[in-house]
Order: sequence, then structure tokens, then C-alpha cells
Amino acid sequence: METQAIKSPHPLLWVAAIALIVFCAAGIAAFMGWIPTSTGKPADPSLIGKLDKPKASPAKVAPAPAKAAAAPLAAAKCAECGVIQSVREIESKGEGSGIGAAGGAVVGGVLGHQVGDGDGRKVATVIGAVGGAVLGNEIEKRVKTAKSYEITVRFDDGSSRVLTQADAPSWRNGDKVKVINGVIQSNV
Repeated sequence: METQAIKSPHPLLWVAAIALIVFCAAGIAAFMGWIPTSTGKPADPSLIGKLDKPKASPAKVAPAPAKAAAAPLAAAKCAECGVIQSVREIESKGEGSGIGAAGGAVVGGVLGHQVGDGDGRKVATVIGAVGGAVLGNEIEKRVKTAKSYEITVRFDDGSSRVLTQADAPSWRNGDKVKVINGVIQSNV
């Protein structure tokens, strides 16, 4: 009676399969929110003025000089002067081009083909390919996600304007600014 020697897959295939499983597990954990992200969140607007300004005691308040009355008149003449009212991060999800789905289907099919034998292997291959395609498409969308920032400026005349920029702004609520040709500049 002849015995058949069971051949083990190549060690490189095992390493690739384990790496893919770890990568997929990390992706699923990130999608589910189990892994914290490194993206910052805007500060709570109710805390912004309270943390930065020291509180003065009533006994130390000095009377306002006579020149203080002239300052609001000069500020009212500045049409492009205002105050940052809010800063919001906007995240726009990317679109899948099919490359992620195709790559995921191939990898999932190869991994599924390693499971079982006979009809079970065929079913595992199909399930692996479909699961890989879905996961690959989602990963591609997440990679192509873009962030932008909406900055609302309330001008001295009472009007408001929303400006959008691609990189993270250094402005915070309450900052005095000037908007010149759509660009925010400091007005200190």
C-alpha cells in the first residue's frame, strides 16, 4: 500500500497569508473603531475663550483710557476685518476605482483556495474572493479620503463668510483677522 506524502505549502506563501490576515484584521479593527485614529478633532467651542484668557479680579480692573472710545470707530471702518467664528474639519470620502476590489478579490481567492479540499475549497475560494473584493474596495476608498477645513469669519459689519482651505489652519475661535482676496491674515 502506498502512502501519499502531504506537501506543505511553500514557507513564503505562509508568511504572505499570515501578513495578509494581520493586515485585514487591522483594517477591520480600524473600520469598526477598535483602533484609535491619529486625526485631531476641533476643540469644543464653549471651552475656547475660557482656557486661554486669565480671569481678572474685580479689585485690579483699571479704568479705561479715553482713547478706547476711538478704537471701535477705527475698527468699524475696516470692511475686511473680522473674528474667526468657527473652524470645521470636512472629510470627503474617496471613490473606489476598482483596483482595490480587483486586488482584494485576487488575494481573497488565493487565500480561500488554501482552505479545505473538493467542493469546500471551491466555496472557500468564492467566499474569499467576494470578501476580498469588498474589503479591498473599502480600503481604497479610505486611502483616497480627503480633508478640508471650513473657516467661518464674522466681519465687523455683522456679515459672515465661509472660507475653505486644504491644509489645517492655525486660526482658533475668537482670533482677529483680515480677509484680503480670499486669504485670511492676522489683524493684531
